[in-house]
Amino acid sequence: MKQKPSIGLSSAEAARLLKQYGPNEIVERKKLSALADFLLRFKNPLIIILLAAAIISSFFGEWQSSVIIIVIVIVSTFLDFFNTYRSHRAAEALKQKVMITAAVTRDGKLQEVPLHNLVPGDIVTLTPGDLVPADGEVINSKDFFLNESSLTGESFPVEKAPGMPLLMGSSVTTGDGFMLVTATGTQTKYSHIAESLVSRERVTEFDRSIKDFSYLIMKMTMLLVIIIFFINALLKHSLIESFLFAAALAVGLTPELLPVIISLNLSKGSLSMAKRGVIVKKLSAIQNFGSMDILCTDKTGTLTEDKISLVKYVDAKGKTDELVFKYAYISSWYRSAYHNPLDEAVKEFKSIDMSNHAKFDEIPFDYKRKRDSIIVESDGKRIMIAKGAAEELLEICTEYQGQQFTPEARQTAVQEFENFSKDGYRVLGVAVKELSGTETVYTKEHEANMTFVGFIAFLDPAKPTAREALQLLENYGIEIKILTGDNELVTRKITDDIHLPVKGVLLGHEIAEMTDQQLSAKVENTTVFARVNPEQKQRIIKALQNHDHVVGYLGDGINDAPSLKTADVSLSVNNAVDIAKESADLILLQKSLHVLIEGVIEGRKTFTNTLKYLMMALSSNFGNMFSMAGASLFLPFLPMLPAQILFNNLLYDSSQFTIPLDHVESADIQKPRKLHIGFVKRFMLIFGLVSSVFDFVTFGVLYYAFHLSNAGFQTGWFLESMATQTFVIYFIRTRKIPFIQSRPHILLFLSTFAAVVVAWVIPFTPLAHIFKFVPLSFFHLVIIALIVGAYLISVEFIKRWFFKYVVKSLS
Repeated sequence: MKQKPSIGLSSAEAARLLKQYGPNEIVERKKLSALADFLLRFKNPLIIILLAAAIISSFFGEWQSSVIIIVIVIVSTFLDFFNTYRSHRAAEALKQKVMITAAVTRDGKLQEVPLHNLVPGDIVTLTPGDLVPADGEVINSKDFFLNESSLTGESFPVEKAPGMPLLMGSSVTTGDGFMLVTATGTQTKYSHIAESLVSRERVTEFDRSIKDFSYLIMKMTMLLVIIIFFINALLKHSLIESFLFAAALAVGLTPELLPVIISLNLSKGSLSMAKRGVIVKKLSAIQNFGSMDILCTDKTGTLTEDKISLVKYVDAKGKTDELVFKYAYISSWYRSAYHNPLDEAVKEFKSIDMSNHAKFDEIPFDYKRKRDSIIVESDGKRIMIAKGAAEELLEICTEYQGQQFTPEARQTAVQEFENFSKDGYRVLGVAVKELSGTETVYTKEHEANMTFVGFIAFLDPAKPTAREALQLLENYGIEIKILTGDNELVTRKITDDIHLPVKGVLLGHEIAEMTDQQLSAKVENTTVFARVNPEQKQRIIKALQNHDHVVGYLGDGINDAPSLKTADVSLSVNNAVDIAKESADLILLQKSLHVLIEGVIEGRKTFTNTLKYLMMALSSNFGNMFSMAGASLFLPFLPMLPAQILFNNLLYDSSQFTIPLDHVESADIQKPRKLHIGFVKRFMLIFGLVSSVFDFVTFGVLYYAFHLSNAGFQTGWFLESMATQTFVIYFIRTRKIPFIQSRPHILLFLSTFAAVVVAWVIPFTPLAHIFKFVPLSFFHLVIIALIVGAYLISVEFIKRWFFKYVVKSLS
């Protein structure tokens, strides 16, 4: 390329400048200490209300209850903090495995440095596919073109000569260059645009649904809590006691553990996926990964071996011609763009002495021309060598073997190309043109009236495992669609080899003539999209999304970035170019459909375990709200004291932290799953009302049959409530018969069983007086246990009815 312009900074200078200018980050990330993170959790409005009420109540002599409430709030908050903090640290550690670095000259040596450690004064080496990591200026370059579309709106690559500025966030398309960093982080010119791009994360359907349901349950909770407060305050109890009860009830009934369970599920899922070769950059993408029902991908590396080899070099009539190879070799040798496998295959086939050749200029590849041209000087002559898609190349040729390229000769060449394609070969055309030598710069306008030389043919055979992988994808409800720049003949040969059913084929020139509505009508029944450019790939993905599909896109090239940002699930590979890795949500350590399938399974497991908690929490909370409201109407005392409610909530929450570890049944991961609003609402209403019915049965037995009041009644309902809302997870977690046909994870069983045991033992220990519990007789406990058993049996039968009739009506 060229000589290094200087030795760059020393490590000591770089460290000093990093301290002076700060990290090279466009979004300032304040790293909180563990203590600060813990304390910030007390900003929760419900916790503030509880702590304030507890402090106020202590001034009125209720200091014992006040202390209990404060201790329980602190313990609950610590459990939330500990589990979330630990899972986030584990997830961040995984991201380091796919961290993007820059090639920086320091201490006279080329080093790979994390982007956030760059400082003004650094010298960065840039090659095709690299992200420009900061603002700077070119200090040396050759055929150096950048894509600045995300920042400036300019859609075509811009050439950068020495002295010209470079902008953070752009990417190198062709050529090589050295860059002097002049500004980093928030000091870069377009940091405000880059910040908005980084901070504007795609909101998934799952995220929206979780948010909507959280708001719904909180609104319903607060409404009923206010009603309960006024009933108790105005009719029966003191203002302070009623306020404490209402505040504790709000905490107990709000699914405040939902974000923690989701975080634990996602973190556990990311760790499991990492073991299977998938690194998660964006945790929320796991849910979409499990919901993905269409995967768009090129065939290279996923359906083929990705071991491209040159097998033939022939003239237009199919005869081996060394001159064809010679020109192809010169073109591949001097091409400065991102070195694709085809160029590497040409250079690896055999070597040619290049001492008599010198590169003069280059016209880089673009997706409109579908070729590149190299201008070389040899033996006093200047020659342009064009290499690219055969169809487009033939159109600019007027001569062949020193004669006019007649229609008959052209048709012979086209037929030869089609024969190669039908046999599964990837084919490039080669053309040459002798130049006058008077120009100093050459452009694509010079690519005219060229002489056709011949074809070079490559073979990239189908993977032996591709057929099996595609069958697995189909079994898991994922349809594959091929989006490729290759022609349809080569692609159809590969699909035939791997027995991929092809519903239809669309070509790039056909898509170019379609409106978005017309394309949307075609995409469902099309499997192969051939000869498509990056913009057309984006249009295809959007058209599929308009049909309510969750679309995944697997890409690793410079021009895959737009499609990766458009797809619901963006996947790349660890050896991809920087711009592709930066745009992706998940990184495959191997470009393999089997690795991808493993990731999909983990995504569906994560979704399923999150849904378990969601169904349980919403139904239990909904039922408890009605139970509390009903109890407040006829009881002359509080059905449960504030400290008892919070203690119940603490034990219950603690038992649920193991849900992310639970087993997931094969039926739950067989098909893509989405969070349907209608399903969760119906589940909440039906099972919430079942819970309330048995709460009212408990109220009636305790108050009217056993004539228990105050402490006795509160103890009895505490035991029943704790057992029903905790043990119901065994029945909600599976559609099968619990323990007989489906067993929970041992840790989930132990955590839930231990929580209920603690709750039922407390009234018989010295700690009972702290929470104002009283021991109940053996007969009382047996009756409560029978009510709990009857509730769980009812849940099992109603569950079967629900999934057989209610869920069926929603599908």
